[in-house]
Amino acid sequence: MTGPLHGVRVVELAGIGPGPFAAMLLADMGADVVRVDRVDPPSRDYTPNAVIERGRRSIAVDLRQPEGAAIVRRLASGADVLVESNRPGVLERLGLGPDVLLADNPRLVIGRLTGYGQDGPLAGAVGHDLNYISLTGALHTIGRAGEPPPPPLNLVGDFGGAGSALAFGVVCALWEARGSGAGQVVDANALESTAALMGLVHGLRAAGRWSLDRGANLLDGGTPYYDTYTCADGRWVAVATVEERFFLELLRGLGLDDDPDLVGAHKDRSRWPALRAALTAVFAGRTRDEWAVHFASLDACVTPVLDLDEAAGHPHAVARGGYVATEGTAYPQPAVSPRFSRSSTPLPGAPARPGEHTRAVLTEAGYAAAQVDELLATGVARQA
Repeated sequence: MTGPLHGVRVVELAGIGPGPFAAMLLADMGADVVRVDRVDPPSRDYTPNAVIERGRRSIAVDLRQPEGAAIVRRLASGADVLVESNRPGVLERLGLGPDVLLADNPRLVIGRLTGYGQDGPLAGAVGHDLNYISLTGALHTIGRAGEPPPPPLNLVGDFGGAGSALAFGVVCALWEARGSGAGQVVDANALESTAALMGLVHGLRAAGRWSLDRGANLLDGGTPYYDTYTCADGRWVAVATVEERFFLELLRGLGLDDDPDLVGAHKDRSRWPALRAALTAVFAGRTRDEWAVHFASLDACVTPVLDLDEAAGHPHAVARGGYVATEGTAYPQPAVSPRFSRSSTPLPGAPARPGEHTRAVLTEAGYAAAQVDELLATGVARQA
């Protein structure tokens, strides 16, 4: 048994952030991913990442030289997928635009990942996750009322949005190509994929159940029963009793179920200030871990807020093998997800050094030994 994408060949033009994440998702599912790295040392803005760069081989090529671009063309001609995360127009200037690559390989799926899409007024603009989510309304919905919205790491625009959308789009295009026999370009970008992630919020607003006022809604901390609380040791618990039956179990677990004003507060906004004050006071009376033990057997949607090390050691994560120790990482990294009933779940592979597999990949692509030696000697390619 092998991963569900076993046999799919992917060429990844090295980038940062969501591009490598999308390639990681493909490699995690069993695809053979070859990353095309630069021949010169990475810039100081680049830090190797042993997790999102896991599971693929690396070839170092100078794309600025015609011979280097020719190498990518040859790799792409024998691949199912090419993914890249450059600004619009970069591949075209290198002679590697979709018209060229699809002429060489009509079945090729070309996944292109940008911040704002391949066209439009912002297509060539610079940006990062925080910029993209600021333009979709996503950032505006996050945070406490009266405070600036906090950066939600780069989980929303880069990874939950763009990277995931690229991987999904590539697999969709591969499926379509099975019937049509034709490849195509997948235009994935952070702006539109973030907007798609906001579908639930847009639906709630259309139903009159979401306010534009931040910190006044069900899922943004506006409700006292969907929020975090500080415990006696300064750590936190998360309370997410969206449904009333869980809310009543929360009150029972806290010993507050004998107060009729609080019992009736789930749908009554006028009682929320009193409810929040009561929850704040009670949770402050015990440590986080004491509350975790107390609520472990109750259907109250109360969980401890764990740090990264604690998350890897949580009994549920341990029981399901949610984190794995691999070569090249100082501590366990997230295991491959999702899992399948018949296809095997591959163990994440170690990250490759830039150019670690150059000679082997060139040989597989049909270059003779003397040609490989010449490419390495002239600096078109580099073997780590």
